[in-house]
Amino acid sequence: MAKIITFNQLRNLKSQLPDGTIHQIADRLNLPVQSVRNYFGGTDFNEGGHMGFHLEPGPDGGYVTLDDTRILDMALEILEKKD
Repeated sequence: MAKIITFNQLRNLKSQLPDGTIHQIADRLNLPVQSVRNYFGGTDFNEGGHMGFHLEPGPDGGYVTLDDTRILDMALEILEKKD
């Protein structure tokens, strides 16, 4: 199911993740690391695929529609365990 959040919320979430989380998520989902980075707003599509990240203009950096929330869900789970 798709989820809509702001770009700044997504980047803030990424910045809160412990070191190595991007690699951990990529390993667990059998994805290239750059694809996971692209999910969080990266733009290197030569190294990694487009991960269902759609940006629309708007406040707070714009609105991001995430087609697949598995990466987001894993990141939130990791943050919950961190505290």
